[in-house]
Amino acid sequence: MIELKLPRIPDRTPVKITIAIMPGLHDTLRDYGAFYEKAYGREEPVAELIPAILAAFLDNDRAFVRARESLKRDRRD
Repeated sequence: MIELKLPRIPDRTPVKITIAIMPGLHDTLRDYGAFYEKAYGREEPVAELIPAILAAFLDNDRAFVRARESLKRDRRD
């Protein structure tokens, strides 16, 4: 078997979910979209911003990151 330096690329098939949000949160997300456009000169639909916002939030939640790493270690053992 050939051993390559590049590991197998994980599944990148998007998973579509549907959620309901409160009107106030929707307004906040639209406002965020407007500020995003001012900052980067490019309009992005709210539906496109939500995954990036969630990923940034989860990546920066240090307690969650530590707990998740611990869970991964426990699963390997």
